This record gives sequence, structure tokens and C-alpha cells, in this order.
Amino acid sequence: MRLFLDTANIGHIRHGVELGIISGVTTNPSLVSKEGKVNYQKLVKEICSIVPGPVSTEVLSQDAHGMIAEAREIAKWAGNIVVKIPANLEGVKATSVLCKENIKVNFTLCFSLNQALLGAAAGAAFISPFVGRLDDIGEDGMKVVVDIVQFLDYYQLPAQVIAASIRHTQHCIMAAKAGAHIATVPYKVLLQMIQHPLTDIGVKRFIQDWEKVMGDQKVIGSMKNNRLVGS
Repeated sequence: MRLFLDTANIGHIRHGVELGIISGVTTNPSLVSKEGKVNYQKLVKEICSIVPGPVSTEVLSQDAHGMIAEAREIAKWAGNIVVKIPANLEGVKATSVLCKENIKVNFTLCFSLNQALLGAAAGAAFISPFVGRLDDIGEDGMKVVVDIVQFLDYYQLPAQVIAASIRHTQHCIMAAKAGAHIATVPYKVLLQMIQHPLTDIGVKRFIQDWEKVMGDQKVIGSMKNNRLVGS
């Protein structure tokens, strides 16, 4: 399972890419608004220049004609752009047209297998079920991910599942177990994924044990000294 960052924050994106673990980014109007008043096109182009893989950015039109026009323009901004189209009737129509033009679509705000079925049939490259938002209303968001993954696998359809609306690290584990191709995570959750108190305790103990015997001598220095003594 690949990891994308769900953010529009340039600093967070740079850090994720520098860590060598982030291969894509998803954005939406809410995430962009958190960055204040920005030049949207410039921001997306900068993200695309940093990230090695797909960068999903959203259209705002409500009708298929407007979605298609927006998507065509957005797709020109960079070679790794993926256009986010909502999982509604107008979105299905727009997706069908755009995919015939080789514009990659992320079928977003998906909350059911039926929606995913239509998105995949229309040719979407990615299907994004929103796990956290389903959980918020008492439904099992990850069960929808499982159903969509099984559906795509059974019929050998090329669309990839992006587990979205990830709220915590357990969602990441569950998405991986469900067979999601991608999990798009907030920066905070990404940092939490590496944390474990036993790792911190272990590192501290190793350092303390070393210092009891070797003092403040560094490992590399010790190796050099040993080579000198051996010669």
C-alpha cells in the first residue's frame, strides 16, 4: 500500500517526500483554505514539482459541462495532475468524457460500492471512499473499502482504491489489511505512524548502556581506534 499526503501545506509535503515515503498528494478546497488566501494554480504547480507521483486536485463546478471544462484546464498545469470529480450523476458523466480524453480522474466523495461501481465503469483511475466520514455517521467506513477492493479485484478493473478521510493510525493498518492500493493521510497521522514508546525506551537504553562503558566516545571514533590498535 502506497502512502499519499492529504494536505496542501508545502512544508509538510516537502518533509514527506524527503522522508522517501510519500508518493502522491491529495488536496481539496477545505485543505487549500487552511493555507490562507493563495494563488491556487501556483500552489498546485509547486506541489506537482515536489511530488514524484499523482497530485489530486478538485473541480468546483456542479454540472458535468463545468466539471469537464475545469478538468481540461487543470490537467494542463502538470503531467502528474489527477482531477478529483465527485461521485454523483454529473460526476459520472464528466468522468466518462474525461477518461476518453486520457485525463486521469479520482472519483472522490465515494461512500458506497454502487458509487464505486459507476466510477470504475466510467473509467476513473482512482476511487476514493471516505472512511472517517462514514464512521462519523455510524457506518463501517473500512467495510466499504473492503467491498470496493474485492469488486475491482474480482472483475480485474484497473482503478485503484485510495482510502481517504483517514483519521488515525488504526485506519492505516485497517486500510492495508483491506488491500487498499493507497491510503491518503494527514501529516499528523503520518508522523504518528512511526511512533512507539518501546522504540523510544530502547534507543534511550542503548545510549545509556554505551555511555556506561564508552563514555562520550562515538561509535565511528571507536571503530577508527580499533583499526589503529589492530594495525
